[in-house]
Amino acid sequence: MQDVFIYDTVRTPRGKGKRTGSLYERRPIDLLSTMLDAIKKRNELNTAEVDDVIIGCVTPIDDQGYNIAKAGVMHAGWDDSVPGIQINRYCASGLEAVNMGAAKIMAGMADLIVAGGVESMSRVPMGTDGGALLHDPELINNNNYVQQGVSADLIATLEGFTREQLDEFALSSHKKAAFAAEQEYFSKSMIPVVDCNGLTILGKDEAVRPNTSKEALSRLDASFEQLGEAGFATMAMLKYPLAEYLDYVHTAGNSSGIVDGASLALIGSAAIGEKMGLKKRAKLVASALVSTEPTIMLTGIVPAVQKALSKAGLTVDDIDLWEINEAFASVVLKAVGDLGVDLDKVNVNGGAIAMGHPLGATGTILLGTLLDELERRNLKYGCVTLCAGAGIGTAAIIERL
Repeated sequence: MQDVFIYDTVRTPRGKGKRTGSLYERRPIDLLSTMLDAIKKRNELNTAEVDDVIIGCVTPIDDQGYNIAKAGVMHAGWDDSVPGIQINRYCASGLEAVNMGAAKIMAGMADLIVAGGVESMSRVPMGTDGGALLHDPELINNNNYVQQGVSADLIATLEGFTREQLDEFALSSHKKAAFAAEQEYFSKSMIPVVDCNGLTILGKDEAVRPNTSKEALSRLDASFEQLGEAGFATMAMLKYPLAEYLDYVHTAGNSSGIVDGASLALIGSAAIGEKMGLKKRAKLVASALVSTEPTIMLTGIVPAVQKALSKAGLTVDDIDLWEINEAFASVVLKAVGDLGVDLDKVNVNGGAIAMGHPLGATGTILLGTLLDELERRNLKYGCVTLCAGAGIGTAAIIERL
């Protein structure tokens, strides 16, 4: 088993996932090829040395279907020898791409892999690809499978999280993200997106609202009450009878935003790094993948982290910084509480509530954010983790070098 190292990470700014968003005019293939071009130029990469390109995408249809990984490689003009594969592990897809690539390198099946994700939510809305877990009544009813936002409200109800607590966490995310952007903490990995004329159309995360206030957040309506009252709440309470009612506390303000984006990581063995003159930035110490009960769905973070820590021979206290995807505020607060993590070490530069969650790309974005911040603070260990649909959870631990 050979060690796996992170040599570079890149990402686009996150654009609002609607037709009026800055990245709407750029196709998913353009976002991905922009990242491929950046990682090639930054590392003076001979692309013929890349064994595979693994790309996460949660809605692999239309503009981002039919193996966008290989299409992106071709669009970026990489060597014909470079293959590509598109994967869907729901919201965990970007990190899963890295973990899958790392496993191939550890096993000696590959030496150098580019892994990441892309999601254009403005052009290909979530759920466009359909599927049994969205539309099959037999499967949904037999498993009490509810909509994710209802699951988030179920977590909040069972844990006793109030609307005020969730809004306070959301406000903190916005303030931290705005400060980090002002201090240019994201500049090391962020690659501006340009139009067909080479003019920059987006150079920073578009969804951050520096002037967000507690009062503004408190005025927002609950996002998932209509879905809950349509029957999903009853399904959730049948599975969790301790919840005598569902407290609808999640809003557009304390849930992750819908955005466009792409991200990549360059990972490889020590030998290929030496051969190509690449600088080791971090070592992938351990990764883990789990699945949990599918009704409450969003609780896979804790067992995934525990499994990764066990594989690494580390404890929660050994981790200097955490990136826990802010799918919903209750998800992060429950994970922090269950793991016993110091909240001051979590998402120190804000998260998806402030900057958005481009589903397939988020995992690799968080990985790059974590590595950049470990380097900036001269710290050692970091953990990135995400929940995903149907109960899936994933995690990875890295060691800065």
